[in-house]
Amino acid sequence: MTPTLPPLDIEGDPAATRVVVAMSGGVDSSVVAALYAQAGFDVVGVTLQLYDHGEAVHRAGACCAGQDIYDASEVARRLGIPHYVLDYESRFKEEVIDRFADSYASGVTPIPCVDCNRTVKFRDLLATAQDLGAAYLATGHYVTSRALPDGRRALYRAAEEGRDQSYFLYATTAEQLARLRFPLGTLRKPEVRALAASFGLEVADKPDSQDICFVPGGHYAEVVERLRPEAGEAGDIVHLDGRVLGRHRGVMHYTIGQRKGLGISTPEPLYVVAIDATRRQVKVGPREALTVRSIRISDINWLGDEPFDAASAAGREVFVKVRSTRPPVPGHLAVGPDGLPRVELNDGEEGVAPGQACVLYDARDGAARLLGGGTIMGAERRMPAVAEVA
Repeated sequence: MTPTLPPLDIEGDPAATRVVVAMSGGVDSSVVAALYAQAGFDVVGVTLQLYDHGEAVHRAGACCAGQDIYDASEVARRLGIPHYVLDYESRFKEEVIDRFADSYASGVTPIPCVDCNRTVKFRDLLATAQDLGAAYLATGHYVTSRALPDGRRALYRAAEEGRDQSYFLYATTAEQLARLRFPLGTLRKPEVRALAASFGLEVADKPDSQDICFVPGGHYAEVVERLRPEAGEAGDIVHLDGRVLGRHRGVMHYTIGQRKGLGISTPEPLYVVAIDATRRQVKVGPREALTVRSIRISDINWLGDEPFDAASAAGREVFVKVRSTRPPVPGHLAVGPDGLPRVELNDGEEGVAPGQACVLYDARDGAARLLGGGTIMGAERRMPAVAEVA
């Protein structure tokens, strides 16, 4: 049976409409290119060379390196579309890898995929698409985009909850959304692989790429220590009550909420509740010390209907996601005593780490609309002893 084709969400004459497809060499972006090509659009494939790690080039689960570039070019050849490879290594290092290392060295936990989407993949690639005369840029992200009654576009969670990537796309601006298309958001992965097979694409069974594409074998500490050696300097593990419990191997090895791998022996389980990179201290405490009631955010991107300041002043109800692996929890927008925006959590939340994203939705689950988000700068925790160090 022929798989159901998703809506491509572009009006007008396909033959007169150029669409640039960001092709990573994986099955998702390859199917996107095939969908638009089959529908008669003027499709141009573009692959970004972002890094090169020698043996990592041939590693299953990598992306945007040698083998993947070859796969993308072979898909383009089969589809009969032009394909360009752009060398973005220097800007990727500056915008993503260096910021990744700087973040760990300063004691915060970054999300390189957000930085990559915000800069290299959308800002820069949309500019490239415009230079190529394309009206739209299409990608293989699992997220849904739909037009609103006023002509703007909104982002919604993908149909397959386990593959939804809206958390990593919260920084996409309204201006960018007008020219972006995400046709896979209504599909599940088996359907995408079935479409790839129906198009005769050899990448139909290719393994999925991992999140941190530039980290060989997932050993991020090696990347950080090579670029920022100070992140590997040892220091004290300090209990919230002031006791020094042991020594750590460098702040880059720890994140908020971590329990395993602390290298200390205590009667009760302890968790990382704060990281002070300046003093080279990792602070630990009981699990209840992790519960956060208020989050300070910066670099806010708001996609809601009303202005963000008005939404904050009105205490707009939202559902808050603080890690990609955790479900959204109820909360509301607020203005703090310092006049800066905050997100208040109705029932509290654990694992809130500076540097991670605080992403806002209009519903807890289902096809919830993405309202925006920001970078977590700090948090107020329920235990007063922790509030000052978070």
